Order: sequence, then structure tokens, then C-alpha cells
Amino acid sequence: MEFNADFWTFLIRYAHVASGVMWVGLLWYFNFVQVAAVAGMPDELKPAIGKHIAPRALFWFRWAALSTVVFGLWLAGAEGYLGDAMALGITNSGAREATIGFGMWLGLIMAFNVWMIIWPNQKKVLGMVEASDDEKKAAARMALMASRTNTALSIPMLFAMLGIRHLADMGVFG
Repeated sequence: MEFNADFWTFLIRYAHVASGVMWVGLLWYFNFVQVAAVAGMPDELKPAIGKHIAPRALFWFRWAALSTVVFGLWLAGAEGYLGDAMALGITNSGAREATIGFGMWLGLIMAFNVWMIIWPNQKKVLGMVEASDDEKKAAARMALMASRTNTALSIPMLFAMLGIRHLADMGVFG
């Protein structure tokens, strides 16, 4: 086996997809499973979520977000479309670059939400940072809204990122 550029591009793409699966999987777990489960959970069991499950899940969640972005940008750079995609295809009138760029920008917004809104607020909720009960309540609401926003953005982001390959294979982009 030859370790040429195609091999390394494959590895970067694989790392990007694996990280993305973990990130979106945990995002959907939080929004479709954990939030609903905690709402109906007896009060005496709730501390287990905050002390054992949520911190570990949030660790993997935020680092999966970062690695997805890093590997995605690296892949776009390695394949030579980073600038055109970030410019949403305006620089080359490329529908392919516009589509994948749209997905890239959604991913960047989502990663920003993870690191700048969700994580700082969850640290308050989980007691990792000092906060009053009112501050914890406001932080929980803010983290939930950012997480729900990410869940909504994940659908068009996934379509733009994954659909582009299939549309290209169908000849939509010439």
C-alpha cells in the first residue's frame, strides 16, 4: 500500500466523519434523550446525571465538535476548495463550493455555540463554576436554547455536507 496524498486525504475524511458522527450523535442524545429523561426523572436520581453522565458526555461533545471542524477545514484545504467554500462559491461561481461552504458555515456556527455558549453555561449548571440558583436556571435555559439551535442547524448542515457528494455523483454540478 502506498501512503500517497489520496491515502492521507482518506484518513482526514474518515477522522472528519467519525468526529462528526460523535458530535451530532451526542447532540441528538442530549436533545432527544437526556433532556426528556431528566424532566421525568425522580429528584433523587438527577444528581447522577450532573455528576457522572453529563460531564463525560460534554467532554466528548465539545472535543468532537472541535475535531470535526479541524479535520473538515484540513480536508477542504487538502482538496483545494477551502477558500471557495468559505466564500460560498462567490469566488468561482461554484454551486458545489457554495453548497459545501453553507454546510461549513453552519458547522462553524454550531461549534461556536458549543464552545462559547453551551459549555460555559453547562459549567454553571453542573457546579463546575460558582453560580447562584437564579444564574444556574438562566444558564440552563441558555445552554438548552443553543443546543436546540444546533439540533435544528444539524439537518441542513448534514444535507450540505453529505448531499453534496451524491449530487456531484449524479452530475448536478457538471
